[in-house]
Amino acid sequence: MRGGAVAIGNFDGVHLGHARLIETLRSEARRLAGPAIVFTFDPHPARFLRPDRTPPPLSWIERKAELLGDLGVDAVIAYPTDETLLRLDARTFFRQIILGRLAARAVVEGVNFFFGHDRSGDVALLGKLCDEAGISLKVADAVAVDGEIVSSSRVRRLIAEGRVGEARQMLTEPYRIRGTVARGVGRGATLGFPTANVHEIDTLLPGEGVYAGRVWVEGVPWPAATHLGPNRTFDEQKSHLETHLLGYRGDLCGRRIEVDFIERLRDTERFDDVGRLVAQIHRDVADTRRIMLKKGSELFFEETTGRNGACRPEK
Repeated sequence: MRGGAVAIGNFDGVHLGHARLIETLRSEARRLAGPAIVFTFDPHPARFLRPDRTPPPLSWIERKAELLGDLGVDAVIAYPTDETLLRLDARTFFRQIILGRLAARAVVEGVNFFFGHDRSGDVALLGKLCDEAGISLKVADAVAVDGEIVSSSRVRRLIAEGRVGEARQMLTEPYRIRGTVARGVGRGATLGFPTANVHEIDTLLPGEGVYAGRVWVEGVPWPAATHLGPNRTFDEQKSHLETHLLGYRGDLCGRRIEVDFIERLRDTERFDDVGRLVAQIHRDVADTRRIMLKKGSELFFEETTGRNGACRPEK
């Protein structure tokens, strides 16, 4: 993995700005006949420096690597963040990591790139160091959507507000979280809509609401209606995530699943009686089916997905 083109950064969420940078990275790698490498940090350095003020990430490291791999990166190096790394000044980081460990022949970054202790190095310094070392530097242009630069912070704000459809227009893939299914009280099943109650979520949760999306079970996607927030009809105060997989009949308790948020359907609300709640859930499921199974959509997949012999649900 040495001797190629390198991009350094957090790449949280992997959005369209990252995609443009990776396109330039791959071009440089082809020119050099070397690998296209992303060097990232796990965890984000801010979690060491400002743990009380660091928002949850948009993606976990394996998901980040998957998304970057889909863009054509040859390898993702997830450098373990520690005090030694954070103490390196910009010049030492460049000498030890970019030249010493990676033997980079080209570096590709965005216009707002900072590196080294206290973010002391910027693109101008990086350009000077690259010139001194005889390697090339390419600075990728930012990407704008609706007149505003696409950034991880902008995507994070939209997701926190529940505007997952808008966020999806800036991401390379729909926003996804992962978690472990814990056994609940079984109320959904008694209403005719069994749900998976998802816990141990380690990334940013969208704002409260009901969403159309899909759930991945061992790599198989299922259309799913997801409720995030308290069950106000039953006087619950605690917010939690529960998702109903359309057509799924297996027991997911204890299993890790991943949930995509495609479109927000409505706010959470309190219903005067259970009958009205059930009627609304029927509408939510119908809306989810319409959105996820719409022919001509890039999200379309057959409703029988996951029912073949290789991935048959548990009985």
